[in-house]
Amino acid sequence: MRDAIRQDEYPAMPGSDVAGVEEQRSSPRLTLLIRAAKVITAEGEFLCVIRDASETGISLRVFHPLPQGADIVVELQNGDRYLAEIVWQEEERVGMRFTAPADISRIIESPSRFAKRSIRLNVDARAVVTSLRGADNVVIRNISQQGASIECRTRYAIDERVKLKARGLAETSAKVRWRKDSMVGLAFEDTYQFGELARIVRMLGRNN
Repeated sequence: MRDAIRQDEYPAMPGSDVAGVEEQRSSPRLTLLIRAAKVITAEGEFLCVIRDASETGISLRVFHPLPQGADIVVELQNGDRYLAEIVWQEEERVGMRFTAPADISRIIESPSRFAKRSIRLNVDARAVVTSLRGADNVVIRNISQQGASIECRTRYAIDERVKLKARGLAETSAKVRWRKDSMVGLAFEDTYQFGELARIVRMLGRNN
């Protein structure tokens, strides 16, 4: 984590008068971060990277424009959630204001009882799984850089090799890791890059 600090009321729009804002002595400090997170909206869930944060807001790096509207939630890797609203948006940068003061130390430390794992994004996307037994129409329920959970009719064997394909998701080789009722967990043989997954999820959101 980088320790650079700057003064601001909330992440300023590019080109704004930062010097003028710095004169506001009541403004909290902003800490620069590089922290993976996701944005939850009424239109779906999207990957992002938190670039800086304060008690009143954050700025994000995103991989496509975020949908406008109320009830935007930013979720950290440890599951902490913060209700926010978009203040400005320009290309791959977004500034958000929290609707209530946040604990900046908790955002920085991101404490968790569980081992860190890749962020999972909930989706509802039709897909096709192929294996030696044939093709099966399935629904992807969530996806991460390492794998996905699908809902299907076929009872796949643990460690069975399959291929998953959907609109926006190229045919991806995977192994069955777990199953419970109609749900099956897949582990991808090749991990997706963060930005690549962000674009895949955006396309999957249009595939329902």
